[in-house]
Amino acid sequence: MINKFLRENKIVAGLLAVLRIYLGWHWMTGGWGKITGGGFDAGGFLTNAIANPVADKATGAAVYPTYTAFIETFALPNVELFNVLIPWGEFLVGVGLLVGCLTTAAMFFGLLMNFMFMFAGTISTNPWMVLLGVIVLVAGGNAGRFGADYYVLPYLKNVMKFGKKKKIAHAA
Repeated sequence: MINKFLRENKIVAGLLAVLRIYLGWHWMTGGWGKITGGGFDAGGFLTNAIANPVADKATGAAVYPTYTAFIETFALPNVELFNVLIPWGEFLVGVGLLVGCLTTAAMFFGLLMNFMFMFAGTISTNPWMVLLGVIVLVAGGNAGRFGADYYVLPYLKNVMKFGKKKKIAHAA
């Protein structure tokens, strides 16, 4: 019942547009600041995430050992790649949410980045953004109803239907 309400109600779509724009502004400005600031380097953050992983207070054991291993074996050796992916990812998630284009995909990748930051031990605004982002993600296309998704999603559905008919006819 709540899913249908979030996904179909026009009044909720208006409220979701405000929520989406709020989140989009935070993502976009965060990414733009890193892009134009000239000094963004994820190396220190990644090194600190390895040296001080999120640990269980009772045992001292790492809570997310696979994530720490990922940072140590892949992210840190490829820090130059992450120095590009993080700022541009934040910026593009923000733009997608601001204009309401591919809103669900943008929010998914925004949530993915939020969780990665939290797994590394950064709290900041991430839990708040996760909470709001889950609402936008669950709402699906309704969150972009008053945005570019109003035009983009029907177009993509038609393109996908056309592709399916073509493949079926070709197989016969």
